[in-house]
Parts: sequence; structure tokens; C-alpha cells
Amino acid sequence: MQTDNRFLDDIARLATSAIGTLQNARDEATQRIRDQFERLIAGMDLVKREEFDAVKAMAQKARMENERLAARIAALETAIAAKAVKRKPRVTARKR
Repeated sequence: MQTDNRFLDDIARLATSAIGTLQNARDEATQRIRDQFERLIAGMDLVKREEFDAVKAMAQKARMENERLAARIAALETAIAAKAVKRKPRVTARKR
């Protein structure tokens, strides 16, 4: 059964209006917070993901090259040491 009570209708309209106003205020606050974070992040000197990934790939490549060159140097040093052992140093007598 529906009533024609004007007081209850006014309260219902007021509640509906208040809920709508609160939702609008929440949306506006959310947008302002989002804007503040965007300004804060824009003010920082942050690197984009693509740039980070490119530098990471370059660092990995450089690390692999460094390891390859270190192994090559070690092999060359071993070869030099092996040749030095094969050669006998000449000992000369000094005159007094």
C-alpha cells in the first residue's frame, strides 16, 4: 500500500539528493587525488618502462661481453705462463 504522506516523500527526496551529492563529492575528491599524484610523479625524474628495459638489455649484453673477455684474458695469461715455463732463462756469470 502506497501512502501520500508528503513528509516521507520530502525525506526520501532529501536522502536521494544527499546520496547523489556525496557520490559527486567522492568522485571529485578521487579526481583531485589522482591529479595530485600525476603532478607529483611528473615532478619526479622517473624513467619510462621502455627506457628501463632498453638499458637493462644493454647492461646484460655488456655483462656477457665482460665475462667473455675475462675468459679470453685468462686463457691468454695461461698460454703466456705456459710459454714462460718452457723457456729457460739464461743465467750468465758476471765478471768481477
